[in-house]
Amino acid sequence: MTSGNQASITVVRDCTAVQIPSGRPMVLRAGEHVELVQTLGGSFTIQSDQGYLARVAGSDGSALGLNDAELTEIDIEDASQESGPFDPESVIEELKTVFDPEIPINVVDLGLVYACDASPLPDGTHRVEIKMSMTAPGCGMGDVLAEDARAKVKAVPGVSEVSVELVWDPPWDMSRMSEAARLELGMW
Repeated sequence: MTSGNQASITVVRDCTAVQIPSGRPMVLRAGEHVELVQTLGGSFTIQSDQGYLARVAGSDGSALGLNDAELTEIDIEDASQESGPFDPESVIEELKTVFDPEIPINVVDLGLVYACDASPLPDGTHRVEIKMSMTAPGCGMGDVLAEDARAKVKAVPGVSEVSVELVWDPPWDMSRMSEAARLELGMW
């Protein structure tokens, strides 16, 4: 399921979540009714019956009553590092699996990734340094998305170190979005 196919579900066990857009931790309680509104990038966005949005980590998909087949279909990534040579394009492809929890657009197409540089290390692996922003300085999801980016890029073959810095200069604006993102959001 991706954005646009809401499903009404009942939380089957307590689990932690992050309120959107504040970034505050919260607990979803067993028996609570929620709408599953987005399942992209290995995480879930739910809407409570009180109207707030929250992000649930992929590892807590079973708390949302999803079975193993549904979780496999959603493609919860295994953070274990694969082997193979380093390919800088793989870093960008991994960053494209980090999604804004409110809209079905990845951080690359949203124009939130300002810089992505790789440097070789003496052991033959690479250090990747990423500078990214959020759509608004007050967005509390910055640390959550930065950690998603860090974890996913660290799983790229040949990457042993990842640094993600949130930057606010220049300020993000819609002109940074890719053509695909603008089409998806109907912003022409």
